Amino acid sequence: MLRRLVALLAAASLLAATGCGSASEAAPGKSGLSGTLTVSAAASLTETFTALGDSFMADNPGVDLKFNFGASSALAQQITDQAPVDVFASADEKTMKTVSDASDSPLDPEVFVTNVLVIAVPKGNRAGVTDLRDFADEQKKIALCAAEVPCGAAAQTVLDRAGVTPQPDTLEKDVKAALAKVKLNEVDAALVYRTDALAAKDSVDMLEFPQSSAAVNKYPIAALPESQNPDAAKAFVEYIMSPAAREVFDDAGFQPPS
Repeated sequence: MLRRLVALLAAASLLAATGCGSASEAAPGKSGLSGTLTVSAAASLTETFTALGDSFMADNPGVDLKFNFGASSALAQQITDQAPVDVFASADEKTMKTVSDASDSPLDPEVFVTNVLVIAVPKGNRAGVTDLRDFADEQKKIALCAAEVPCGAAAQTVLDRAGVTPQPDTLEKDVKAALAKVKLNEVDAALVYRTDALAAKDSVDMLEFPQSSAAVNKYPIAALPESQNPDAAKAFVEYIMSPAAREVFDDAGFQPPS
């Protein structure tokens, strides 16, 4: 993985090897934070949030940070169904608004990164995919995210902008699932986030296209008013907005908020 990400993961591995205890056993560090902190985050944040989470726990040894990664729409549904979540990070503002509208108190989300779509193809691009027009070619196997998840909504926007009516062979639950189809050579192309394609660069090739600017996904994060650990939730959100986190996001290919 990229240098900053690797360094954070290596530090986390060293911490684990030295025998870090569970949150229930660990005393609060200098920050005074402790207890379990549950963060639901978009699947496209898996690599960066995992690395940043390990760093956050190293700085706050009393906190037991637990991640729940998945499609933003599915995570939002879990939260509105009263799942115990302290922090929510979505791949689009529409999904965050769904959670905010259902909350007893208004959320105060902050956009921390943006992302765009690219075309991911298996290494070598044997099918000869060149641009979005190939997504209308019935001779090619195509994967898209389902329309109800942010990467699916963004895909529809860029395809509409290109004047392309897609012929997908499969609609996936989130961007990781769509990318997996490419990695396994089960499809000839998929529309995925640029950051996910970069993270999988050893197993996929990436094609950029001009219409991507029509669907720039803004990623908001918020501590939930119903949090059972509000101090730790606030601290985690502040960490995600920090310069240290910004460096990790930049290395992974995310863009800063415009």
